[in-house]
Amino acid sequence: MRVVVVGSINVDLVVAVEALPRAGETVGGGRFARFGGGKGANQAVAAARLGARVAIVGAVGEDAFGEDALRELEAEGIDVTQVARVPEPTGVALIAVDARGENQIAVASGANATLDAATVRGALDALLARPPAATAADSPPAATAADSPPAATAAGSPPAGVVLLGNEVPEEAIVAGAEAAVAAGWRVVLNPAPARALDGRVLAAGPLLTPNASEAEQLTGEADPEAAARALNGRTGAPVLITLGAAGALLLDAGEARLLPAPRVDAIDTTGAGDTVNGALAAELAAGRPLEDAACFALTAAALSTRAEGARGGMPRREEVAAAGGDA
Repeated sequence: MRVVVVGSINVDLVVAVEALPRAGETVGGGRFARFGGGKGANQAVAAARLGARVAIVGAVGEDAFGEDALRELEAEGIDVTQVARVPEPTGVALIAVDARGENQIAVASGANATLDAATVRGALDALLARPPAATAADSPPAATAADSPPAATAAGSPPAGVVLLGNEVPEEAIVAGAEAAVAAGWRVVLNPAPARALDGRVLAAGPLLTPNASEAEQLTGEADPEAAARALNGRTGAPVLITLGAAGALLLDAGEARLLPAPRVDAIDTTGAGDTVNGALAAELAAGRPLEDAACFALTAAALSTRAEGARGGMPRREEVAAAGGDA
């Protein structure tokens, strides 16, 4: 189960309030907390807690926030040897969370904006060529032919792992990551958040796209999730998973659209739910699970992740997902 994340690393500064402020409004009485964040780092943590061997490619500042961010990732068992230290400050996200678990987020990219194509290519040259140590987790049930990703080897064997890309780093870093993954025979998953125009070089890699409903509409102009999924599939030739919050997700695969439900939980903080979906999905695909099974597992993990404060606070271990019925 090998996953390499190319993405952002932030520090989250969170204020919990009764109700989110409207434009121009100040809301008092909140509680403050600081957490590790960044969509890339969060997705790496989600995958690692589910048993994947994870490395992250990114950039942090030469500051205390950067030191703390790397220390937290290492504590999760994540390989941070390919994270660059740069003079820019470490990325910061300012997050307000209300009593229902809904949130507002503003991000200062900082060091994340310095991640360039050369750095990503060099990092992936080292990481994707590194032979994995054999473990029982690397011998999953074989995926069906329909689940073979575009990055499969010429012989049709499953990919060596999954490269998970996210849009909180520059486009050239994403292109370099996608191209390196295809060249090495690794599957490409792109979480297009925040939404921006999809580069043709990335689309050529046949990535599995994982937008939420809002991002899917921004990318396609289609408000209906199935219509958006079909439009995206027409550009990648690959499956599409559109997350729908508490309603679950819509999976389009082999021309068939299916609504996958999410378990009902009492949500405290939904900040990390989308990142949990992506990290868990990457971990399960890297383990060779069929796409629909991997997606259902990921939705269960994401639902469980909302039961604690902070993007990572509730991210579950594999045994918790299994207990909730997500590990068939």
